[in-house]
Amino acid sequence: MTYRPGIGGVSGTSSTMGVTQPLDLPFTRTPRIGAAKAGLAATQAGYRAYEADWIANLRLAYHDLLRRTAEQANAEENVKLVQSIQSKIALSVKQGETAKYELIRAQAELLNVQKIAQSAALRVVQARSQLRLLVGATLPEDFSVAPAYQNPPTPPPLDDLIEQVIKANPTLAQAHAQREQAQYRLSQEQSYRLPSLALRAERSSDAEQRQVRVGLSLTLPLWDHRKGPVESAQAEVTKADLALDAREYTIRQELSIAYKQYEIAQNQVTALESGVVSQAEAAVRVSEAAYRFGERGLIDVLDAQRVYRAARADLIASRYDLAAAWVEIQRLATNVNRENP
Repeated sequence: MTYRPGIGGVSGTSSTMGVTQPLDLPFTRTPRIGAAKAGLAATQAGYRAYEADWIANLRLAYHDLLRRTAEQANAEENVKLVQSIQSKIALSVKQGETAKYELIRAQAELLNVQKIAQSAALRVVQARSQLRLLVGATLPEDFSVAPAYQNPPTPPPLDDLIEQVIKANPTLAQAHAQREQAQYRLSQEQSYRLPSLALRAERSSDAEQRQVRVGLSLTLPLWDHRKGPVESAQAEVTKADLALDAREYTIRQELSIAYKQYEIAQNQVTALESGVVSQAEAAVRVSEAAYRFGERGLIDVLDAQRVYRAARADLIASRYDLAAAWVEIQRLATNVNRENP
């Protein structure tokens, strides 16, 4: 508001009020909306990736608890076996039929398997704590898990699986969304080089008259070419492209490694279940029978038991490796057979 002295007219105050509303044109609005939608898609994909990692860790903890429980059961069974042999040898030594040296060896073997059993029990406690930590405090301390040592389902051929993983992997989807977001931001920065329009309304009044004017305001960025912001946005696009290529290569490599580990573990489990463990168990029975009849010594019995324990331990470890490889495949291909444990 200003005061204007009258010159051949009426003196008084004058006031002017104007409003300018920039027009959101399609070439600036579209890339801005696209960048926002791509950012939302990237965030959602990141959440799915976090969820897939958490589920994979939970499954690994579950299978680790099964492995540790089986190791503890085998260790306790080994203690009972060695105790039975040790008691027989002690009776034989007492009757003077066996040298005391064999009793010392049996007692040393018993101490060894008892130590292994104690370590196995501790690992069970640690595995239970890890699983409860992932699930939460709502899981009671005395919980039990159902055994699930049946072999996982056979995955599809590697080439088909890679194609499924490329479509379903959340981290790869996140990288795609981030690249799309960078491209929209580049388009948005480039759109600022174009002229912009604004709707302008103005109202002025003085002591003699009132005026209302409505029009368009055109802004021409003749000298502001936004070279810095555009080049920065272009660099972000290049960075997103490289990150996408690197992520896709990493996923392909991780999937190939997990698939190979699955095949190796599956072959080991098949070999151990079909013959190695049963043959080692039969060797223990034969050596124990031969020892009772005096045809073999204690060393042969203990060696046969060690081979049998090693075979069972290898079977437990191979089953865990098979489950861990399948969990890794599931983690990479989040939507493939997600219902399987």
